[in-house]
Amino acid sequence: MNKTLKATHEGTLKIIDKFLPCAVLEDGTRVLTQSTIFNAFERPRRGQRKEDKRINLPSFIASKVLLPYITEGIQEGIKELEYKDLSGRIKKGYNAEILPIMCNIYLAAQKDGVLKPSQQKLAEISEIMISSLSKVGIIALVDEATGYQNIRVKDALQIILDRYLLKEFATWSKKFPDEFYIQMFRLKKWDINNVSFSKRPGVVGKYTNDIVYERLAPEILKELRKRNPKNSSGNRKSKHHQFLTEDIGHPALSQHLHTVIHFMKAAANWEDFRRMIQRALPKKGEQMLLDM
Repeated sequence: MNKTLKATHEGTLKIIDKFLPCAVLEDGTRVLTQSTIFNAFERPRRGQRKEDKRINLPSFIASKVLLPYITEGIQEGIKELEYKDLSGRIKKGYNAEILPIMCNIYLAAQKDGVLKPSQQKLAEISEIMISSLSKVGIIALVDEATGYQNIRVKDALQIILDRYLLKEFATWSKKFPDEFYIQMFRLKKWDINNVSFSKRPGVVGKYTNDIVYERLAPEILKELRKRNPKNSSGNRKSKHHQFLTEDIGHPALSQHLHTVIHFMKAAANWEDFRRMIQRALPKKGEQMLLDM
């Protein structure tokens, strides 16, 4: 019989306009309470239906249209768990990483056009929420909300970064879609016909670090620069994205770029875009810009 773990820290996580109870367990697992998941996606609570039990998934994700997006690994990661809160009461919850996983599932289903009309709102919530966190982000946010960040082991963030980053760089493959640069040229009012994507202005690298890597996960740009240093000529041996892992790093980059391009298309100019991105995807340690 598995031991019921105890919470060592508890708090409330604020994402957009939602207040989500969370905790850190004695083994370091970050959890969200069961009710938190329903509240995050504005779903009414209900028990499992017969079909939900057959596929062994919680009711908030057990829709038939979502099944093709739930791999065996994902299903393993969204199992319900029990723990004791600080008062000793038994509570049910889920690993906190379920939140970005669910967002990505709903967004993938929306992209493929398979969501039911009643599920479109869930995709809208997911798009807003995924702009505020990533798999690393949810861990850092829970630690901040519960106060666990003050006592976690010194190399905890490094362990998380290692999940995002490869020890050695991978074979080069294109990860940044042309649309990213097309929209940047449009917003900066650069002549896209006279500037080759292969010979982009040097400042593009600075912009890419700012709007992509510095907002992808806490301290990830600092770690990338360490693993991919400049040579004596001032150039880097590899592309930063070659150091991202296939299972976590690249999917997170792809989702982040999807969100960034979405804001680019909605903006009239570069200043407009920068205000949007700073509000929706602030760098770690910076406050979001608020409309006055």
